Formats: sequence, structure tokens, C-alpha cells
Amino acid sequence: MAAEDLVERRSIDVVPDGERHGTAFSQFTLWLGANLQITAVVTGALAVVSGGDVVWSVVGLLLGNVLGGAVMALHSAQGPKLGLPQMIQSRAQFGVKGAVVPLLLVILMYVGFFASGSVLAGQATARLMHTDDSTGIVVFAVVTAVTAAVGYRVIHLLGRVASVVCALAFVYLGIRLLDRVDLSALLADAHFDLPMFLLAVSLSASWQLAFGPYVADYSRYLPRTTSGRSTFWWTLSGSAVGSQWSMTFGVLVAATAGEAFLTNQVGYVVGLGDAGLIASFLYFVIALGKLTINVLNTYGGFMSMVTSISGFRGLRTLSPRGRAVYIGLIMVAGTALALLGKDSFLTSFKDFLLFLLTFFTPWSAINLVDYYLISRERYDIPALFDPGARYGAWRWDALTVYGIGILAQLPFLVTHFCTGPLVDPLGGADVSWIVGLVVPAVLYWLLARRDTRHIPEKTLYTLASPYEN
Repeated sequence: MAAEDLVERRSIDVVPDGERHGTAFSQFTLWLGANLQITAVVTGALAVVSGGDVVWSVVGLLLGNVLGGAVMALHSAQGPKLGLPQMIQSRAQFGVKGAVVPLLLVILMYVGFFASGSVLAGQATARLMHTDDSTGIVVFAVVTAVTAAVGYRVIHLLGRVASVVCALAFVYLGIRLLDRVDLSALLADAHFDLPMFLLAVSLSASWQLAFGPYVADYSRYLPRTTSGRSTFWWTLSGSAVGSQWSMTFGVLVAATAGEAFLTNQVGYVVGLGDAGLIASFLYFVIALGKLTINVLNTYGGFMSMVTSISGFRGLRTLSPRGRAVYIGLIMVAGTALALLGKDSFLTSFKDFLLFLLTFFTPWSAINLVDYYLISRERYDIPALFDPGARYGAWRWDALTVYGIGILAQLPFLVTHFCTGPLVDPLGGADVSWIVGLVVPAVLYWLLARRDTRHIPEKTLYTLASPYEN
């Protein structure tokens, strides 16, 4: 393959059949590699540091990974069918311009994820380069931006490499960790506590739901004949296995080291190995794992920015220069946040990112109900780019349901700066994500099924079949 063939030309436009390639198994390696990384380890550790035991924390994390992973995998299955990035599909529910409402919050969240990931990866990069953390963060950010700019093929190549390298590293680290852990004692100390169990479920479910706004970006090049079922299962298995592996490791680390790990995540993980080449390899693995997920955040954020602006400017394609500008904006914003927060890895900052989850969990519910139950996988793709066509500029019914879905979560939300009044009666458990999925899903289904005149008889890929009133 020539080097120029590696550079992606598509952005928010439909991928034509002649450019489709790959198999559904590519989703397994991508999402396995994206989840075998240190932030997922930290997420699992939080279940124990917050008061949970090892056994029920692992079970709760597994349940959340499966439930949340199933939701994100349903989004992934949309990619081969439509050949579109994830968020541009939202125009079918919210209108060509109305889709900007959830999009702006998604962009903000992924810039935040870029920043928080760059802090840990920057530390590992700095140790490899024998420089300070700030330089490590900047170097890591530049590598992330260049990889995202090259695009789809190199992203999947990175996922394949990371899935193998990081898996080998986690096997090694697991063996080293078990030398420090009295596993029989930890298993014998099981004591079920409902709030702590629900916390573990929420941690992992929220982790998986965060992938929803961009998961179809990485399946849209698959041939249109690719089975939606195989895309779903390979995506779910890769994401759930990778995250559960990392989070279980984090549970065992927290049971051994607790706060010592949370105050120096990179140093503790590398300390499980030997010095010299092994330590350098582990620093490389940490950077590689974070590079994989940070590239996804950058690429997805870039797609969301283009989708937002194109809804008002009518753009359908993007030049390589324009692509570089959008990716550069995300890199600069994310790097600036990372440099500002690198000395604290602030709890309030992480809370803010989790708080943003409440704004697109209702989006996920509305999108899935519309695609699978209302439109039944039938969209008019040209109309997604035309505010005057069947989907209109603003669809106020969906936007209203979206707003209700956000408000319905607030009484159940648990963060340091916003805790709902129904949290204490539930023992302190955060079940807001469940409310954020169920309430808007039911409301949108009841509302949208009353008028389906805008739904085509089959998916339209060209302007050959005009919309008829």
C-alpha cells in the first residue's frame, strides 16, 4: 500500500462502496487495544478505594461493562449500514441544525478526555525521553494529532498493535501483581454492599457509554454487507474484555496499594516490573495504550466539530488543510488543559467530565430508539445535509425529550459539585445513567411513533429518490 493511501480523504461524507474494506473483527482489536490502558485501571481502582470489596467490585464492573458496552456496540453496528460518522446521524433525530446541541457538549467532553489522558501519557513519555512532564505532554499531544490526521487506516493499525503489546504487558503485570496479593484472603473478604456495588456498575457503564458518540466512526468503512450482528458482538467483546481486564487489575492494585496507586499511577505500575529495559517497556506500553484512546478522542472530536459547523454552512466534504486545522484546535485546547491540571489530576476535573456524561446519555437513548425502533435502519442520507429536506433544521420534539432526559438524571447524580436529593435514599449510589437511558428512550418512542411520514421506505444514499410530502 502506498503511503498516500494511508492518509484518509473522507470526513463527514458517506464512504462509497468502492472504498469499503476490512472485517468486523477489526472492531475487536481496536476496542481491546483502546481499553487496555492505565485510565481504565484507575477507574477499576476507584471501586475499591471508594469502599467496595474485591469480589463484588469485579462483579459490578463486569455488569456495567456488559450493559454499557451493549449500548455502545449498538451504535457501532450503524457504521457499515450508513457509512457515516456517528454524530451526523443525530440530524435524523434532532434536525440538521438541532444536532449541534448535543454535539457541543460532546466536543467539550472529548477535549477534556484528551487532556486527562495526556497527563498520564505525558508522564510516561517524559520518563522515556528523560525530560520533564510538560515536555512529555506536548510531545505526546503532537504524536496524537499527527496520527489522528492520517486517519482511519492507521488508527486501526494502531489498535491491532496495541491489542497485542498491551495484552502481553498486562499478562506480565498481572503475574507480578499476584506475587504481592493474598488472593485467597481478598476473595474470602467478600461482603455485598448495594451502594458500593451500584457504584462499580456505574463506573464501568459510564466508561462504556462515553464511547457512544464516536464508535461508528471506526466501523463506517466496513463493507455495507457486513453483518450488524457481527459488528455488534466484535465491538462489545473487544471493549468489554479490554476494560474488564484493566479494571480488574485496578481492583487488585487498589486492594494492595490503595491511595498510593492513585497518587502515582504511572510510577506504581512501572514499579511492579524491574528496572532498566523492563521499566522502559512499561513506560512505552502506558504511552501506547493512552495514544490509542487519545487518537480516538481527537478523531471523534474533530468529526463532531465538522458536523456542528457543517450543519450551518452546508459543508459535505473537508480539505486536508481544513482537517489539520480542526485537529490542531483540539490538540491545542486539550494540551492547554493538560498542562494546567498536570500537577493535581484534579478530582473536580474528573467530576466535570463525568457530569458531561449526563448530557449525552439521553442522546444515546434517542439515537438508538430512532434507528432501531422508529426508522428501522432507514435513513435519507442526502437529507441529513439539507435543512430544507425531510428532517428539517430543528426537531423540537426530540430536543424537548433530550432536555427532559437531562433534567430527569439530576436528582440521582453524584459528583463533588452536584449531588441530587434522591442519592441519600439510595445509599449514595449513582444510578443517573440508568435514568438517562430509560426516560428519554420511552418518551421518544411514545412521541416519535405518532408521526413517521419523514421515514423513507428504504435507506437512500443519493438524491435519485426525492422526498415527497
